[in-house]
Amino acid sequence: MIKILFVCHGNICRSPMAEYAMKHIVREAGLEDRFLIASAATSTEEIGNPVYSPARNELAKHGISCVGHAARQMARRDYDRWDYLIGMDEYNRRNMIRICGGDRSGKISLLLDYTDRPGSVADPWYTGDFLSTWRDVDEGCRGLLRYLEEQGRLCK
Repeated sequence: MIKILFVCHGNICRSPMAEYAMKHIVREAGLEDRFLIASAATSTEEIGNPVYSPARNELAKHGISCVGHAARQMARRDYDRWDYLIGMDEYNRRNMIRICGGDRSGKISLLLDYTDRPGSVADPWYTGDFLSTWRDVDEGCRGLLRYLEEQGRLCK
């Protein structure tokens, strides 16, 4: 089982978009039984809140539901529980490393590291541009799946 935790600041926009997009992508590929996928926040600001409505609406435009999501904060123990801890921007990565007490096994990365254009996933909280965020998330998740295939992680 491949265990992926997506992380952003509040766990109400980018990381749940990535969580539910990745679940959708692996389901379409017939691989959902090979994955455990979730998301978390680096902050405590939104704990317990659902996906922010514009992010939820953008997911719905692509046939993806995020019903039942409740924001949670990442914990130090997540480092040992998950194979991949994937942040949305450099600020997230720094906070993830702080929360986890380092990155001794090289598990922490950024979502767009799995694309041809590494960098930050557009933050719609500030821009209001949820479509650009969707495009970044979709490209990153598809790139992550390709990476896992190339690494032989999906071999039976």
